[in-house]
Amino acid sequence: MKHGKYAGPVIAGLCAGAVNGLFGAGGGMVLIPLLSLLSSLQEEEIFSSSIAIILPICLVSLTITGINQGIPWGASVPWLAGSAVGGILAGLFGRKIPTGWLHKGLGILIIWGGIRYLC
Repeated sequence: MKHGKYAGPVIAGLCAGAVNGLFGAGGGMVLIPLLSLLSSLQEEEIFSSSIAIILPICLVSLTITGINQGIPWGASVPWLAGSAVGGILAGLFGRKIPTGWLHKGLGILIIWGGIRYLC
């Protein structure tokens, strides 16, 4: 693989890592449009690839935040339980949702989150 082929993935990873590190989440929201633009992945592969890419980014963010600020585990664990169930259900049934709906749903979540933070 030529060095030029690494530029897009490295920049996309840098953006996703920066967003995730700065805001504590959101790297996947950056990755999905970038994977659509910069990769040859099929639409059905983009969401699952984003999850596979974001997991190590989240682990790095967790480690750095834990070292610098500490993690409030007592407050975090109840949320983790619900998130785990949601992740399992999405993993089992997500393939049944048309990718167009997933794109629209993600777009709505991004806009809603942006409006919430601006207001």
